Parts: sequence; structure tokens; C-alpha cells
Amino acid sequence: MSDREEAESALDPMSARPLYVQLADVIAGKIKAGELVPDRPIPSENHLADEYGVARLTARRAAQELRERGLIVTVRGKGSFVVEQPPVEVSEDGEPDD
Repeated sequence: MSDREEAESALDPMSARPLYVQLADVIAGKIKAGELVPDRPIPSENHLADEYGVARLTARRAAQELRERGLIVTVRGKGSFVVEQPPVEVSEDGEPDD
């Protein structure tokens, strides 16, 4: 399976969840996994649209969703960058504190 086919299979166009939310979740997962690191750009809207087989507007709305979640910041003329995430504090029982 090619990278593009694998990326497209991460999204389910038949789902009740909007594609932009699904795409935002995929990118958020890459941020959490460390594939996209703080202070570095995420792929451009055009690149995301091509890679995931969605419209550019869908990729733009996914970026907006990530901004609303506080995961990225967009700098006009430069692109969107991963925000430094505060460290997760772990309680004595090994569970993350809320």
C-alpha cells in the first residue's frame, strides 16, 4: 500500500464525523506520538489535501480545528507550527492528572 493510500485509509468519508475532524485527529495523533515536533511546521494545507485525498478547504478547516484545540499556531506568511505542549503531570498511581 502506498503512503497516499495508507493516509487516505485513515479517513472514513462514510462516517458521521466530518472529514476535517478526522483529519485534525490524525494530525493531533502525530503530534502526540512525536512525529510532528514543537516549533516545527506541520505540512501545508495543499500537502495535506494531496496526501489525504481531501479538498483544500477540508485541510484548512482541520488546521482551524487544531488551532482551536491549542495544538498549532499559524504565522501569516510562514505556515502552521506545532505548539510546545505543557508536560503531563503524573500522579503517584501512575495516571495523568487532569
